[in-house]
Amino acid sequence: MSHITLIRHGQANSTAKDELSYDQLSPLGHEQAAWLGEHLRHSESHHTRLYTGTLTRHIETAEGMNTGLEPIRDARLNELEYFTLANLMEQQHKVPFPRAGEFVHHLPQVFDYWKAGKLADTPETYENFETRVQSALAEIAEGEGPALVVTSGGLISLAMAQAMGVGIPAMARLALAIMHTSMHRLFPIGGHWSPVLFNAVPHLDRPDRRLAQTHM
Repeated sequence: MSHITLIRHGQANSTAKDELSYDQLSPLGHEQAAWLGEHLRHSESHHTRLYTGTLTRHIETAEGMNTGLEPIRDARLNELEYFTLANLMEQQHKVPFPRAGEFVHHLPQVFDYWKAGKLADTPETYENFETRVQSALAEIAEGEGPALVVTSGGLISLAMAQAMGVGIPAMARLALAIMHTSMHRLFPIGGHWSPVLFNAVPHLDRPDRRLAQTHM
């Protein structure tokens, strides 16, 4: 098994309330991606493969990183449709769409209702989300050399939660903590994934970039 470094995309359209309008990097998101790529080059990080989801924000982030690696795009690495799930929560359970500052309570509730099958007409089941993420990462791990995977926060939180064997409340807390263009590494130890890096943003850890350490 090869180790995998998961990367959350750069900041997207933080004012969006639907999947389509969210799926584009903000000007800051493009900067974050370029800074991360610069850090990887200067630190001489060794990666032989680059994977992304098929969402625009994944592709733009990978392009901005300018790794020199040819990206392999895999729809299994796409994010869960949070905005769609949030709108279903409002329609079916009268739980209003969250305003700024309310995601800390809203996100775990969405995850819980989704996993419990309390939402009808979802784009995919929670079980399908789990399965596609597991299968994609397992295939990547079988390849030669360390891999970079540009994806989204929900998928990263699921991968980390699975590696640690924790449930929905902890998974939601992980998701809420994940910053844009942060790095998260899964390392194979004894045939299992072990998280050896979480939410690392060395490219943003300097005084003139502290405000670029964004979550939303």
